[in-house]
Amino acid sequence: MKSSADGWISGLIGVIIFSGSLPATRVAVSGFSPLFLTSARAVIAALLAAMLLIALRQKKPDRSELLPLGIVAAGVVIGFPLLTAIALQHITSAHSIVFIGLLPLATAIFAVVRGGERPKPLFWLFSIVGSATVAGFAFGHEGNASPVGDILMICAIIVCGLGYAEGAKLARQYGGWQVISWALVFAAPAMLLIAIATLPSSWADIGSSAWMGLAYVSVFSMLIGFVFWYRGLAIGGTASVGQLQLLQPFLGLAFAGLVLHEPVAWTMIAATGVVVVCVMFARRFA
Repeated sequence: MKSSADGWISGLIGVIIFSGSLPATRVAVSGFSPLFLTSARAVIAALLAAMLLIALRQKKPDRSELLPLGIVAAGVVIGFPLLTAIALQHITSAHSIVFIGLLPLATAIFAVVRGGERPKPLFWLFSIVGSATVAGFAFGHEGNASPVGDILMICAIIVCGLGYAEGAKLARQYGGWQVISWALVFAAPAMLLIAIATLPSSWADIGSSAWMGLAYVSVFSMLIGFVFWYRGLAIGGTASVGQLQLLQPFLGLAFAGLVLHEPVAWTMIAATGVVVVCVMFARRFA
């Protein structure tokens, strides 16, 4: 029970950190191209991760673990950040909530396929109800839809769910911060080349808000958040703790309200309450 509680606490901290990712990305792409933003955040995080690995003298992964680390890197270091950054140029953040709300289901499915977890039938019921609540809330508040943005977000959810499940398997052996650190280092050479190739033509026109967005997604979204998230998935169960992601869209809107001074509707509070109940029951039947 203590391990389960610790896993949920770590997972919740990770979700809170991730909740600022989409607002920060939306701000950052106002000054940087999606490709440069994705590669730059990965390179910055990889430098910090490499210093941690060297300072704490961590053992290098075995050859057999290079493929799983590659999957993690492709999913959460490259795929999800890049696809969402491009998608947010076509759709509103409110519309993207439809797809972020489906991330717990994707994570749970890959936890079954890749991790061998077997949640109870009632888990799937509450997981679907929670995802439907998020989708319903988002559809009621969406802006203009874009087929291109929708397809990009679906692809982002798929690769992210796979990256989460694969990383959770490795975290049981290595630990959460080691997994994301090695994945960042693994992807660093390619990300550095892309960052150099996509350097902004002019730095003078980039506002301070874009720099702050880059700093947040580099340090918090790309590294610190995963330290807590992978630890939570590893010790609390990938499918179970993954349901906490249902809270991410609402926390993200709350952050947007605080930072961008957007109003928080009563429907958001009501939907959040439904989602919290679904998360509680999903945990019980996982």
